[in-house]
Amino acid sequence: MTDDHDAAGAMNFIFEAGVLKRAARTGWWFAGVKQPESIAEHSFRTALIGMMLAAMEGADPARVSMLCVLHDTQETRITDIPHIAKRYLTAVPNTAVTADQVAACPPAVADVITAAVAEYEAGETLEAVVARDADKLECLVQAVEYRHQGIDNVQRWIDSSRAALKTASAHRLADAALNGQPLAWLIPPPQQK
Repeated sequence: MTDDHDAAGAMNFIFEAGVLKRAARTGWWFAGVKQPESIAEHSFRTALIGMMLAAMEGADPARVSMLCVLHDTQETRITDIPHIAKRYLTAVPNTAVTADQVAACPPAVADVITAAVAEYEAGETLEAVVARDADKLECLVQAVEYRHQGIDNVQRWIDSSRAALKTASAHRLADAALNGQPLAWLIPPPQQK
């Protein structure tokens, strides 16, 4: 295989991942959110939360962030299937979708991505547990923000996300989200005397 062919295969995956910037998180439509965040926006904050949770839990922040960035990349091909739709649909495993997505990538790239997705899907390493917590915590935080914006029907997302959390740090951050104000960071701290 030529270097140009490898580069073209990698670029195909990069272009495909760009679709996530335009693809909405569809479950929020059921709550009445007319223009929910994109899958890419969700993944960005999930990676940030994952990095922080990893530091708090003693996991590898870089590995967790990578798992978080890749955790929904399959949705370019299968879309963001709402929870209720999963009762009626059988999707292929995310690992199979990922294998198709990276088939034309350079082997080293394909190996890194497929291994990360497999690790996330298996959910057995500390990094995968933390990454999954980051995904659920981001959903909870988004629900809190939507509630502060006047969307009332978000409690089921808060409850299901919170129930799925595994780590103590994720539970502490969930408590802080539920007791906090999304725009509190705009208020300057009191002056020291």
